Amino acid sequence: MAHVELSLSEVFPATAGTSAEQESDNFGQWSGIVSRAAEPCLLIDGDTTVVAISAAGCELLFLGAPEDVVGRPLLEGGLRLVDFTAQPSELTEQESDKIPPLLALHSGRLARGLLRVQEPGDGAGTTVDAISTPVLAEGEVAGSLTFFSRV
Repeated sequence: MAHVELSLSEVFPATAGTSAEQESDNFGQWSGIVSRAAEPCLLIDGDTTVVAISAAGCELLFLGAPEDVVGRPLLEGGLRLVDFTAQPSELTEQESDKIPPLLALHSGRLARGLLRVQEPGDGAGTTVDAISTPVLAEGEVAGSLTFFSRV
């Protein structure tokens, strides 16, 4: 199981003569990190559009290649979430709104939960642990960052 550690550090205001643009562009920074990450991870914006996803994230979630997913809404990009019953059926819209990436986005808080992702075909699905955190831009929630691990 993957282990993720987060640390907090003090944010220092920009000094005169330095550009605050790069420092405040959380999405630009996280997008590059997520795109190159070896771990399964995902970055979505406030409209739930996939900004970046790692190759390992695409593999774990059965989404094909990152370039096929980036720019598309998370739940319309081929992600098939099913329930945990013996005969898995796709989640309803109301249930899908409670998955960690969307919950972190809408609540502005950390979110964690298990997802059952179905691969193309009639497979029973793979259980995935998802840990999501909101991503801020100018002090407001502008998206979420999620790390996944197979259970």
